[in-house]
Amino acid sequence: MDLNSAAEELYTLHPTEFVRARTACVEEALAAGRATLAAEIAALKRPTLSAWAGNLLVHSEPRQVARLIRLGEGLRRAHQECARTQLRRLSRQQHTLVAALSEQARLLAAEAGHPIGQAAQHKVEQTLRAALADPEAAEKWASGRLVKALTPPAAFTAATAALNESSARPAVAPHRARGGKREVEAAVQQARKRQEEHDQAQAEVERAEAALRELQERATELTQQLHATVELRRRMRNDLEQARRRAAQTEHAAQQARHAAETARARAERPASRGTHRQGR
Repeated sequence: MDLNSAAEELYTLHPTEFVRARTACVEEALAAGRATLAAEIAALKRPTLSAWAGNLLVHSEPRQVARLIRLGEGLRRAHQECARTQLRRLSRQQHTLVAALSEQARLLAAEAGHPIGQAAQHKVEQTLRAALADPEAAEKWASGRLVKALTPPAAFTAATAALNESSARPAVAPHRARGGKREVEAAVQQARKRQEEHDQAQAEVERAEAALRELQERATELTQQLHATVELRRRMRNDLEQARRRAAQTEHAAQQARHAAETARARAERPASRGTHRQGR
């Protein structure tokens, strides 16, 4: 067992099974004398429900992972080059692929026996959009060790949404196009503001979930420590009783040995005294 194989096993397990399985892996590493590996495994954090579904997707659909990463590279390049035609085409592909992959994540979770709701599926979609927008986010997601959902940059999301909206509108006269441009800019600003508000709210949710998760993990660890302490106390009591019995047995044997030594000494002294008395006569 190494860190990669342990992480792959742990992060495809449902979050409710994570801590127990992690503890088993840590104990296995310790039993093998691999303290460093045990510490690395112990440092792995339990994923949220949406992160777990995203990890299932990564481990089950490697080709789709590569496809989404390539699409993200194309989108970011089109944004940088202001290639509007290409950006519209890639944005449509993004919408289709994200919807398909989030649905696949939902199906995988259901097949694993733990269906996810709309809120968790929405977070999976947010993670996929974050992977499209940011190469670091893409790397985190593609590792298959995601701990919590990722959030795409507000500017990227707003710009893509405004672009999709403008591409869906019919052509207008030039004098109206200028007014439409201002409307798009206003819509982008409004979308950015709403996205920032959502990001803040989502961050609060993630912080609360992380705090609760840490408390739950700590409670589990304390429970395990308590069980270990109770078992250790039981063993120590048994050892103490055995030690007391051995002490009693050895004390009795020591008394008998002392008595035998005193008897032998007394016997040894009596003949010597008689021999001396006879010589005196």
